[in-house]
This record gives sequence, structure tokens and C-alpha cells, in this order.
Amino acid sequence: MLKTPPQCPMDAILRLLMGPWTTYIIWVLSDEGPQRFGALKRAVPGISTRMLTERLRMLQGAGVIWREQAETIPPAVTYGLTPRGNDLRSVLDALGNIAERWKSEGVFEDDDLGAV
Repeated sequence: MLKTPPQCPMDAILRLLMGPWTTYIIWVLSDEGPQRFGALKRAVPGISTRMLTERLRMLQGAGVIWREQAETIPPAVTYGLTPRGNDLRSVLDALGNIAERWKSEGVFEDDDLGAV
């Protein structure tokens, strides 16, 4: 059986993207442009404040998004995609197209997919 080398860059980027809500957050920022925290939370229905904060910190740490805080009361915090984040747009668009095609073919109807 083929094993993935521990230093494989493809494995590292897939691990980054497969975290909960991660691709959806990137998609929202890609589709709608920079967003303040509250607007981003409303654009990602069902995400908790804690999870959104965790995902944003992780993406910022990876250099995928930027964070800007205005010195106002309360602070106005805005997030957007960095050039590295924009690199992901075409890849995620291509994956989205494949996912839609596979969905129409019934691939995702089987609940056992998570076990693959």
C-alpha cells in the first residue's frame, strides 16, 4: 500500500482545507469579498462564534486570509483573502464543479462515503 510521505505539500494543504467550515469560509470571502466578523458569521449559517474564530485564526496563521482591526469602540474587524487565499479560488471552483457533477450522479447518496 502506498503511504503519503509526512512532508507531502499536497497532504498539508488538504489537511488545512478539510477542517470544519474552512472551505465555506474561503468561498464566502472569495465570492463576497472582505467581510466584517458579524457579516461573515451571518453568511455561514450554523457556525458558532467560537468555531468561526478558531477557523479564522487558523486561516490567518496559514497566510490564507488577512485580518484588519479598526481602532473603534467596539473594534471593527474585517477579514479578506490574501494572494495565497486567492490561489485557492480556481482549485475550489474546480472541486465544486466536480462535486456538483458527482452529486447529480448520485455519488453522495450513500452514507457510507465517510468510511472511504
